[in-house]
Amino acid sequence: MKKKLIYAILIGRAGSTGYPGKNIIKINNKFLFEYPLIATKKTKKVDKIFVSTDCKIISKNAKKYNVSFIKRPKYLADKKALGEDVFKHAYNKILKSEKKKDKDIEFIILLFANGATINDTLINKGIGILRKNKKFDSAVTVSRYNMWSPLRARKVSKDGSLVPFVPFETFGNPMTLNCDRDSQGDVLFADMGVSIVRPHCIKNMKYNLLPQKWMGKKIAPIYSEAGFDIDYKWQLPSLKFWLNNYK
Repeated sequence: MKKKLIYAILIGRAGSTGYPGKNIIKINNKFLFEYPLIATKKTKKVDKIFVSTDCKIISKNAKKYNVSFIKRPKYLADKKALGEDVFKHAYNKILKSEKKKDKDIEFIILLFANGATINDTLINKGIGILRKNKKFDSAVTVSRYNMWSPLRARKVSKDGSLVPFVPFETFGNPMTLNCDRDSQGDVLFADMGVSIVRPHCIKNMKYNLLPQKWMGKKIAPIYSEAGFDIDYKWQLPSLKFWLNNYK
């Protein structure tokens, strides 16, 4: 039987309004976007890495990782562009340039330039999960953040007061709820370290689960620790801690 391929796609644009230049900040003498590339190369299981970007610095400095580039069009390079659309654009370009069909591909490893909390062990675990259990559409890194339980979330009402973001009844009987952060069980967030998906997740994206529709419908967890993608400057010390302890 012909071996199926594993491709990786890293996306990262030049502009950022919340944290300007976040994808190309330097941490421990490396650009932020280098860390997901390093982790992917270390797995030894990826046949080819593609980078979708409009950033000259990423294009110049990612070359040493022997990647292939996909030019990110302008309509997918502004703050309104969705990651799901960028991944789909890149995937379709890959199929065309590589002269491949969906059936030729086993998995696509999806990465973000600002998602540095990833290592080869986590990627290999995800590949193993999907190979062992065909029922899963994807495997994604998740971190436990019980302190950010939806039960604790608030929003400002019309009169200026704080009210529950989600009705308490969503979580069960309000009379049995309490302020203990662990009372609702583990609260897992997709931490954007990596998403390992089967081709149909991208091809049938409009039918998949919100909010990260590239993950498909049946999603397996890859348990990580304190993972996150960088969107604010105050996250930098936490990222340095992660890289020093889990890289």
